[in-house]
Amino acid sequence: MVAEQASNVRPQRAARKALGGAGGLPKQAPTFSSCRPTQTGEIPRFLNRKGAQQVNILAPNLGSTSLKYQLLEFPSERVLAKGRFERIGQAGGDAVDHRQAIQKILGTFDQVDAVGFKAVHAGPRYRGSFLVDDDLLAAMREFEPAAPLHNGIYLTAIEAFRQLRPELVLVAVLEPGFHRTMPEAAAQYGVPRSWAEKHGVRRYGFHGASHRWVSERVPEIVGKPGEELRLVSCHLGGSSSICAINGGRSVDTTMGFSPQSGLENATRHGDLDPFAVLYMMDRLGHSTDQMRRELLKGGGLAGLSGIEGGDIRDIQEASDRGAAQAALALETFGYQVRKCIGAYAAALGGLDAVAFTGGIGENSASLRALCCRELEFLGVRLDPAANEGGPGDRLISGEESRVQVVVLGTNEELIVGRETAALLVQARLKAAANKHRP
Repeated sequence: MVAEQASNVRPQRAARKALGGAGGLPKQAPTFSSCRPTQTGEIPRFLNRKGAQQVNILAPNLGSTSLKYQLLEFPSERVLAKGRFERIGQAGGDAVDHRQAIQKILGTFDQVDAVGFKAVHAGPRYRGSFLVDDDLLAAMREFEPAAPLHNGIYLTAIEAFRQLRPELVLVAVLEPGFHRTMPEAAAQYGVPRSWAEKHGVRRYGFHGASHRWVSERVPEIVGKPGEELRLVSCHLGGSSSICAINGGRSVDTTMGFSPQSGLENATRHGDLDPFAVLYMMDRLGHSTDQMRRELLKGGGLAGLSGIEGGDIRDIQEASDRGAAQAALALETFGYQVRKCIGAYAAALGGLDAVAFTGGIGENSASLRALCCRELEFLGVRLDPAANEGGPGDRLISGEESRVQVVVLGTNEELIVGRETAALLVQARLKAAANKHRP
């Protein structure tokens, strides 16, 4: 495990309001997304302390073999600690499973008041931020076949926190929450109406916390109000998606009903004709479970390149050595990103900024250049020197570029913390209102 102590993080105005700050509680609950107060109206015990304004929120970000976290103090948004566990469940890893990793975190930090989870998929009823209860967990299990790599891990983690620290307030910040503002024309599929109405088949979108962070941070970097910005956010990593953002609101995104759509991911395919899947199921005699496993592990950049794991660094090295399939994987990925940027410029009615974040987006100058190649007609021109290197969040577009291009780190944990803080305030206000109701 790698753990760090951190402080002196710049407070954000929204979070100061979320827990009252110096001016006390806001008159009404904040509406960062579709927050739901407690069913009973009871106030979490730590917020019932006399004069309690400060809370410590743990935000764990789970991967299949990793767990990174931040412990955040609100309303100051100060980072009290952060760390990560790698190679969970593997020989020589930091923990035998996610439960053990969680035990180590809770054993290290006793001043945790609430936990916010960057949960992935719970269907149409749960697109926003919600207190964890049995109904939410049942919905996550129902939609686990649509997000098997993600929902199972978060269900395990939530159950571990419930068992180890049952007094903690648990909040699920569902990734589709940021995309609730998509117009119906962008969200609906051409499927039988009963599929949508009875079974929740629609475009949900994911990476919501990252795209929300980009929507808030990029205006600060480019010096333009977010309400006036037509922005394409490119979250590129082992899992990748692009989002069209108009005035701070998601209007379209590449991921749809599941995270198994849109751009090519490391081992998961992107957009794919469903009849190709049905055709191969018939040819191979696969069950749905067998085909699901194959699509999750053998597709995407791994399938295109022939390189197990689909790590972009390994693919780049193979391409540099002359491997044709690796070069094709890179070209395909760059083409998909360029195509989406162009399409979203049309959906936005113009383009003011493009942002790159995520493991690939933030760290690979060559991939950023590939993704922006041939976009000069839109006014996108990179500054090669700025693209190749520089400190932290920065502009990488040239002076002659009509579209500002930004590279930045994402901070999904802070977004999850803010959403959790907002929901706790809503619970407190509802409890106060119920207390004084005749």
